[in-house]
Amino acid sequence: MTSQIKTVLLLGLLTGIILFLGGALGGRVGLFFAFAFALVMNVGSYWYSDKIVLAMYRAREVAPQDAPALHAIVSDLAREANIPKPRVVIVPQDSPNAFATGRNPEHGVVAVTQGLLEILSTEELRGVLAHEMGHIKNRDILVSTIAGVLASVVMSLAMFARFAFFFGGIGGRDGEGGNPFAALILALVAPIAAMLVQMGISRSREYLADDTGAKLSGHPLYLASALEKLDAYGKRRPMRLGNEATSHMFIVHPFSGKRAMSLFSTHPPIQERIARLRRMAGQAA
Repeated sequence: MTSQIKTVLLLGLLTGIILFLGGALGGRVGLFFAFAFALVMNVGSYWYSDKIVLAMYRAREVAPQDAPALHAIVSDLAREANIPKPRVVIVPQDSPNAFATGRNPEHGVVAVTQGLLEILSTEELRGVLAHEMGHIKNRDILVSTIAGVLASVVMSLAMFARFAFFFGGIGGRDGEGGNPFAALILALVAPIAAMLVQMGISRSREYLADDTGAKLSGHPLYLASALEKLDAYGKRRPMRLGNEATSHMFIVHPFSGKRAMSLFSTHPPIQERIARLRRMAGQAA
């Protein structure tokens, strides 16, 4: 129920931003088109947000015979979590990272980058996959994926509004158009609002997925060791393809070169996450 309420609130907030931008850009006509666009995006993002995100990162599904070790770990963790086995996809990027998507556990997808498979041991890979299975088990994936898609739309509209303002494309005739200065202000504020929505999705869900993943994998230090590697390699090899609006979906921030100050980060500090996992390991010993 909490997840459903959060989904509705996120949809309402991001839809409101889209409507404000549409009204400021084109007055009543802009508001009408923004409403129609928001309606389509809300319906579409519920049913197709996972496909949109996977296409954004050019992910390809792999069969068990193509990645037997990867599928074996996912199958084992799915049994441990008592959820259907999710689809397994690989993102063709050398930046090591992973995320989960899908509208519910029955339609779950686990995505890993090629770079992640190259640098992690079997135990560390199990820790990362257990974290992502934790997101699926805890039903975080619908909220995260919808927010990522709609935040991408907000940022794209904001970019268009700034472009239109400077090239005289905002507004209509005879007082029917939008307010160009209001549109510009919204265009500047909208990306910040989208970032705040990402934060609200939130850091606490990453901690919860860490806890769930540590229990599913059987050893908290598997994930702790993986996070250390992902943080170190990610800073040297940030993601080249994708959208900042989807950064909250990944196990670690994928765009290290663009990382904002920690106060506004979509992820909890890596060192805090590692320390928590080590404490869990100490308590379990």
